[in-house]
Order: sequence, then structure tokens, then C-alpha cells
Amino acid sequence: MSSSQDIQRRIVELEVEHRDLDMVITTLVQAGPYDELQLRRLKKRKLQLKDNIMLLRMQLVPDIPA
Repeated sequence: MSSSQDIQRRIVELEVEHRDLDMVITTLVQAGPYDELQLRRLKKRKLQLKDNIMLLRMQLVPDIPA
């Protein structure tokens, strides 16, 4: 990904997936008995998405000369 528009678009896609995962996790926990392994995997994926979003946002910040 090189253009800032491509990066912005990818950030939006990842943010949507992150929000969706958050809703799935919340629903799973509120629904009662749930699979711990599944919950851990969902939370891990959510964290990976957050990390990817931060890395992409850092690419949008121009380098500042010292």
C-alpha cells in the first residue's frame, strides 16, 4: 500500500471489522455459557486488528526531520 487513499480505505475496513468483533464478543459473553477458546481467539484477532490499524496510521504521518 502506497497511496494515502489506499491506506485510509484499509484503515476504515479494519475499523469496521474491529467494531464487528467487539459486538460479537459482547453478544457472546452476554448470551450465557460460551466457549473460552473461541472468546480468546476473537479477542486476539481484535487486538491484531488494532495493531494493524495503528501501523497503518503511522504510515500516514510524515517523517519529521530532526
